Amino acid sequence: MPAEPTAAPPTTPVPLSALLARADLGLVHLAGPPDAAVHGVHASEMADPYPYLLGGELLLTAGVQLTDPERYAARVAEAGAAALGFGVTPVYDTVPAELVAACERHGLPLVEVPPPTPFTAIARAVWGLLTEARHHELRRVARAQQALASAAARPDPVPAVLHQLATRLGGWAALFDPEGAVVRSAGPEPSERARAALRHLAAVVSPGAGPEPGRPGAPAAPPTSASDTSGGAQLAAYALAGARGLALGTVTERREGGDHTIAGAASVLLSLLTAERPGAGQTARSAALVRLLLGAAPAEVAPLLGEAPWTVVHARGEGVPPDLGSPLVEAGDGHARVLVPGGQVVGPHPGWTLGASAPVAAGELAAADAQAARALRRAEAARSPLVRHRSGGYASLVDPEEAAAYARALLAPLAEPLLTTLRTWLSLHGSWDRTAVALGVHRNTVRQRLARCAALLDADLDDMDVRTELWLALRSAPGSAEAHSGQCE
Repeated sequence: MPAEPTAAPPTTPVPLSALLARADLGLVHLAGPPDAAVHGVHASEMADPYPYLLGGELLLTAGVQLTDPERYAARVAEAGAAALGFGVTPVYDTVPAELVAACERHGLPLVEVPPPTPFTAIARAVWGLLTEARHHELRRVARAQQALASAAARPDPVPAVLHQLATRLGGWAALFDPEGAVVRSAGPEPSERARAALRHLAAVVSPGAGPEPGRPGAPAAPPTSASDTSGGAQLAAYALAGARGLALGTVTERREGGDHTIAGAASVLLSLLTAERPGAGQTARSAALVRLLLGAAPAEVAPLLGEAPWTVVHARGEGVPPDLGSPLVEAGDGHARVLVPGGQVVGPHPGWTLGASAPVAAGELAAADAQAARALRRAEAARSPLVRHRSGGYASLVDPEEAAAYARALLAPLAEPLLTTLRTWLSLHGSWDRTAVALGVHRNTVRQRLARCAALLDADLDDMDVRTELWLALRSAPGSAEAHSGQCE
């Protein structure tokens, strides 16, 4: 029995009708539905192209090895191809009638490619339309995220976020409690069948109270999201982070590119907005954090965040996210990001590895986020429970061990006294005469050694970028500090 074909790639497709509408291509629809979703294009003259298809392609062929149209159409349809494009001439003057009938029987869209149209023109048209569709999807997602972020900053944010989500997806959005009851909803009510199926799907991602995953007797951790269909309706459910067991569910007539990203952003917002925390002011601060994560200008949310400075912490581990004394937490899949008031001390947390930024003002949170990410990488490499960002210029942004290893590889072709000469010459700003005096050699010797350095390194020593990289490497190489101090006296 043949293996199941791979599902169509998760890209924004283009309808076959868009290609049929292109007058410059001259494609003629002969069989099958004209509204197929095309995810890519592939040309093949294999007698059986099944093993080489991923699914969702417009397969182009001139029928060089077409001997059994019925089997060929069945195999292409079984592979999940979106459509078949048959080029007439040089092998066939017309599309074989047997192939047209076979494609119709198997529901495989078939288009005729006229002689003046090369397959490369069709491929370019497909990729061009795919690019346009992707740009449209990105713009749609960006507008939806901005609308969700604005809704999260309203006085009653949860219903506002649900309303925006339902509007952007063109369907129904609901918040389910652990028992499957709808806490809040927005959008046109779905059928009872779809509602019941969504309730079941919400229970899959958020099964309610029970043993904590990871403890003896506890079930495996549930998925963070799931999707299904019911009577033609598209269903999706997302677990909300936190201890309340809430889940977000959506029902739409169709699933479009970007829907999962939009709903995922809404689930992050709702996780923050529904998490138990003291004080109404924390809700506004959570909304401010999410708005920052979604690209809002720091000046817009600084009043909501409160008094600076702030420390960004990245953490990786298992179990309950680290309690750092702040409710502003984004967590999922073993990773957490926390915004901690600058006055609070960040300490190690059992089972988690932490990377902390320097305390910053709201306008510098993006840079602090990058600092925390680098600090976490250093902590994981050093197997340390906590690493804080260290200030010290550009050199501090590079891991010392990685820098030393790179320096050894870069400077490996150079032996003494070439290393000494290069280091001294760079420290004296490229002065031949001062280098000669410092080393006690003739200036021509300095020139010869540096020419040798340039040849061995295959580098242009007159290039400032090259000089800078070599200088940083010399400073990072083992023993460089002692060597440098002895050269510059």
